[in-house]
Amino acid sequence: MADPYHGAERFMGMSDAVWARHANPWSVYTRFTVLPLLVMAIWSRAWIGWWALGLCALALAWNWLNPRVFAPQIDLESWASRGVLGERVWIHRRGEIRPHHKTWALGLTALSVPGVIALAYGLWRYDLAWTLFGMAMTVLPKVWFVDRMVWAYQDWLQDHKKELGDV
Repeated sequence: MADPYHGAERFMGMSDAVWARHANPWSVYTRFTVLPLLVMAIWSRAWIGWWALGLCALALAWNWLNPRVFAPQIDLESWASRGVLGERVWIHRRGEIRPHHKTWALGLTALSVPGVIALAYGLWRYDLAWTLFGMAMTVLPKVWFVDRMVWAYQDWLQDHKKELGDV
C-alpha cells in the first residue's frame, strides 16, 4: 500500500526549496484558508452552476501555490515552522520518530476521515450544519497533527543531537 504522506508530497511537488518556503509561518497559517475556500466554491454551485468548477480550480491552485509564495523562513523557532519541520521528518524519517508520536499522528489522520465524510454530506445536501461540523472535524485533527509534529520534531532533534551538532 502506498504511503499517503509521500503521495501527497509528490503530488504537491514539495522540493527542498518549497519545504523551506512552507516553513514560513505565513504559509502554514494561510494554508488553513484552503478548505473554507474550497467549501465556498463547491457550495456556490447552487448560484453559479458549473462555473463553480472554476472557483474550485482557484482554491486548488491556492493550495498548490501557498507553500511557494512566501519567503524561506530563517528563524525556525515558531510553532508553525517546527510543525512543518516535524512533518518533513515524519514523511522522510518516520522510522526515527518515537512510537507514541507515530500512534498519535496516524490516529489524528484517521480522525479527520469522519469529518471529510460529514463535510461531503453537508455539501451534497446544502446542509450548513453538517458542512460546518465536517469542516471543524476535518481541520481540528489537522491542527492537532501539526502540533504533534512539533513534539515529534523536538524529540527527534533531542534523539539526534550528537549527529546534528549544535541545533
